[in-house]
Amino acid sequence: MTRTLLDQDVIRIKTLLWGMLIAFSFLGFMLWRIQVSQGDHYKQNLKRQSVRRVRLPGTRGRILDRSSNVLADNRPSYCIAVYPEELRQSGPQRRIIARIRSCIDQLSTRLELPSTLTAEEIAVHLKKRKPLPLLVWRDIDYRSLARWAERAPSIPGADIHIETVRVYPQKLTGCHVLGYVGRAVFEQEEEDRFHYYVPEMEGKSGVEKQYDEFLRGQAGGYLVRVDASGYRYEDTQLNKHIRKSSSGQDLILSLDIHVQHLAEEALGDDVGAVVIMDPRSGDVLAMASSPRFDPNLFLPSMSVERWNALIQDPEKPLFNRTVAGNYAPGSVFKPVVALAALENQKVLPSDLYHCPGAFMLGHIRFKCAHKTGHGQINMQQALAYSCNVYFYKVGLQAKRKAIYYMAYALGLGQKTGIGLDYENGGLLPNDSSMRIRQHRGWSAGDTLNFSIGQGSLTVTPLQMAVITSAIANKGVVYKPRLVMGMKHVDDTAFRPIPVQTRIDMNWSEASIDLVRQGMRDVIMAPYGTGKAAKVPGLTMAGKTGTAEFGPKGHAKYRGWMIAFAPFDDPRYAVAMVIDEATSGGTTVAPKIKQLMTGLFKRGASKVEGQESTSREAEALYFSTFGFRPPPSWGKPSDLRLSSTQGQGGAPG
Repeated sequence: MTRTLLDQDVIRIKTLLWGMLIAFSFLGFMLWRIQVSQGDHYKQNLKRQSVRRVRLPGTRGRILDRSSNVLADNRPSYCIAVYPEELRQSGPQRRIIARIRSCIDQLSTRLELPSTLTAEEIAVHLKKRKPLPLLVWRDIDYRSLARWAERAPSIPGADIHIETVRVYPQKLTGCHVLGYVGRAVFEQEEEDRFHYYVPEMEGKSGVEKQYDEFLRGQAGGYLVRVDASGYRYEDTQLNKHIRKSSSGQDLILSLDIHVQHLAEEALGDDVGAVVIMDPRSGDVLAMASSPRFDPNLFLPSMSVERWNALIQDPEKPLFNRTVAGNYAPGSVFKPVVALAALENQKVLPSDLYHCPGAFMLGHIRFKCAHKTGHGQINMQQALAYSCNVYFYKVGLQAKRKAIYYMAYALGLGQKTGIGLDYENGGLLPNDSSMRIRQHRGWSAGDTLNFSIGQGSLTVTPLQMAVITSAIANKGVVYKPRLVMGMKHVDDTAFRPIPVQTRIDMNWSEASIDLVRQGMRDVIMAPYGTGKAAKVPGLTMAGKTGTAEFGPKGHAKYRGWMIAFAPFDDPRYAVAMVIDEATSGGTTVAPKIKQLMTGLFKRGASKVEGQESTSREAEALYFSTFGFRPPPSWGKPSDLRLSSTQGQGGAPG
């Protein structure tokens, strides 16, 4: 009995030993399989799990004027950063936040820089961007850099960090055309490809916005290894699948910075806009809107207080009046009416109309600017005098449709396609628009208002510059060209954007010559309404205009003038509008004189310390397009507002 029990115990022990041996053998085999046979596989998995992709933006392309003067560029911005992985503490997150706060306070004392970074902002950074440096002070000056070099390089966890920011060396000049940039917003597809992002700028207005995809370049990235807590462990060279960032393309505008300066000086502090075009090509040489703003204020970021001050300013400095302003043109529309009547043979150049000082339509009196009347006058004289009664009669004679189709062919009632955001097409009224907007059909009184550029008709300064350019070159309507072309910073090849002709009006020589002669008398004749624009030694042509706007009984006047020069070989076509003017002839004409004097009397100059490269730019232009650019390349050279229905014509 006892022997039997002993035998059973031995069997149990042997069984247990064999079981343990098998178990340990299996465990050893599995350890060998995991650590030796498949060790590389798991090691690579571990590496992949601890690697994060960081997106790096490309360098933004520059914006240049036609003579290669820099309008928008990039510069290094020196920042002071704290690196969380070097300051981390064991335990709850509040301990590392406290240590980062302590480091920042120490830096603040030594560098004499106030810190505005809150504990909440630090916590957000640790949650969303833990492996990236925490920027405490951005865009510090050289004095602070010197203090850093003297007092703070030994502080652990802090260092100088350099980032690229946009800069506008011409400051306020051309601000509405250039626009400004702000923090980029990424699409979901882009967000899924990267774990973290280095901030990137994108265009928010102007050509910065419209040509953003060309200026931004291509983003790249790098890999960073993190530990189990998410802190950066080391940068890694395993970036064969991460592309390098590349620079964007440089944008060459048709603007001439010298002409732009003259246009903005002519506007001065008055609220208004001016557009200058080359009537030989449709190139926009200047676009100025007043008041202006400094796009550098948006960089590297704009405070809420400053932004609110800009958008709440009653004069709306961010509003680009050259393309978004919606104005009644007043008498500057009369050359269009004259051409419609002449080309449709509704009026002959020799036809005389009597102006007694007013025109009666039934019991309604439509006044002329000259209360006692102009007497018997022809079309050339009517343009020079800006006689409303003459154009009332011409408008009725020509009919609404003839004027409408002429204005539409010249581009009114539609956007020019210049490529700037918020462009307004204006309103070219017809019977349908009257029924929609005023719930009535077109009347004879509407034709009278239409004939002198008032009523429901609205235009932009750019549209009027296009029309002035067409009159100056005798009938070719160009699509205004603001961007001449692009080139990559690493490539000398210039990719031009060609000049585009919208339509050739094919006006008869007699019609266009008569209108041009009348516009010449506006400035050159002693009785012309725009004689205050006359420049000694220069033959010019133009047309003044004054349009009423605002509620009846409290109406104000908006002054206009269009002009081109020299008369026989026009190189500049100008449209200018000033809010709350006395009249076009008294308020705007002297500004046109100042502008034209500068255009034809100025010599070569430097801009913001940059040497003009007009000869090289001119050679490039000639080789590309086959003809010389205008002489404005730096060489010496000779809101949507309501309008009143008019029963009282404003003076021209």
